[in-house]
Amino acid sequence: MHEIELKFLVPDYKVDALLRQANIKSSETAQLAAHYYDTPDQLLAESGVALRIRKEEDEWVQTIKAGGDGMAARLEHNYILDSEVAEQAIAADNLMPDLSVYKDTAIAEFLSDFKLKKLSEALVRLYVTDVTRITRLIKKDDSAIEVAYDTGEVVHGSSSELRSDIKEIEFELIEGDVGFLFEVAKTWCKRYKLCLSTVTKAERGSLLLAQKPHSDAVKSDLNQLDIYEDMSQSAFLQAATHNCMLQILPNASAIAAGSNDGNHVHQLRVGIRRLRTLLKFFGDFSEDINPEWAPILKQTFSLLGEYRDREILQIKTQPMLEEQGAPFVDWSAERDSLKVMPIDAVRANDFQVTLLELIEFSMGRANSSDDSKLAKPKVSKIIDKLFGKIATASSHFSELDIEAQHDVRKRLKSLRYICEFAAPMFKKKKTKQFLKYLEPAQDILGEYNDDIVGFAFYEQKAQDDANAWFAMGYFSAQQQHAAKACAESLQQVKNAPKFW
Repeated sequence: MHEIELKFLVPDYKVDALLRQANIKSSETAQLAAHYYDTPDQLLAESGVALRIRKEEDEWVQTIKAGGDGMAARLEHNYILDSEVAEQAIAADNLMPDLSVYKDTAIAEFLSDFKLKKLSEALVRLYVTDVTRITRLIKKDDSAIEVAYDTGEVVHGSSSELRSDIKEIEFELIEGDVGFLFEVAKTWCKRYKLCLSTVTKAERGSLLLAQKPHSDAVKSDLNQLDIYEDMSQSAFLQAATHNCMLQILPNASAIAAGSNDGNHVHQLRVGIRRLRTLLKFFGDFSEDINPEWAPILKQTFSLLGEYRDREILQIKTQPMLEEQGAPFVDWSAERDSLKVMPIDAVRANDFQVTLLELIEFSMGRANSSDDSKLAKPKVSKIIDKLFGKIATASSHFSELDIEAQHDVRKRLKSLRYICEFAAPMFKKKKTKQFLKYLEPAQDILGEYNDDIVGFAFYEQKAQDDANAWFAMGYFSAQQQHAAKACAESLQQVKNAPKFW
């Protein structure tokens, strides 16, 4: 079976209010002790598989989860163990899963890279979770949602001193319309300021084993792009949006959970930029696009950018300048004194609700009244128009003002993203060759923009810190020859062989 659920972190100041809604007269409370298994080097986790045995009321249930859409849906198989045998195994501390039950199930596909007998022999218990779960049902017509509020901890399998807290709420579709799941989730999200989390209990256990507070930042993965030549416009937009969300959600989840890693901020901004490009150029591909998404995504992107720009000054730009002989300039105060930090921008309720609506859209649950229009002709036309504007600008780039030059850079990024999304519709070799022409130009224009931004920041800083004058001179000198390098790189793009 497939489980479809949404998981959220609960802010501390909303715990009491949320508990009053979760712990009503009809709700049930259960103590769940789950044992999680994998090989010592976590081969199952690498394959996206989670395997556990958990006591649920009077039954011991062996559960395996795998695959899914990377957001809300996942394949799940439950198998009830013999209670007496399981209790004896627990007493002897040798409770182990039975993998033979998966031979003729849909799960077998996800275990095909393993020899089940050999895998069974390699399994060990890596960690356990001890959770108090409060559940209640919300029903409407023929649909039912289970709301589960979990508090507890995950404990290292061999060292009880290593443990981390669990405090989250899940909404799972039990039966009926998935639209009702999102309707309920959005209502609770707005009321209790919930934040989406992509971290499963199994992933919490893996992080505990690695003694890491958060997963690494997630880059875009075009191998997960489910696009083909003759798909409709609405299907193309949904598939490309889904690919963006696979990058956006885990990075946003980490930041909302307290990550201070600038890589999470950077990759979240890249994911949002890719998504904004989609909505700008292909928003008319579907009637289900909410016009409120664009300004919210733009605002979040900008707020994250304010932090990221100042962090880059501190960790990259200033050290580079000091290697050139520049005096020290401290940027930490400017970064840390921002009114809106990344965690605030990501936890903002309008952004969280927007993420929920984008998940619903990208899962393909929304229906367009016209699925007959093919995406490829319109995509080709948009690519050609963008390419033409860039080719025209390449002949006089150095003569443009800074704002116009920045527009060229943004068009080049848009062209790259769109070509990446559209690549599966065309011949792979030709699209790959074309993208190779874009990459050097994008790097050179990016460096040129960094020089302009750096000059502006140090110019402002020079009003209070004379040490900033060195950087102003450096960036001013860089800009003079960088503009010519940009023009030359754009000429190369102009000569790129078209694939559309």
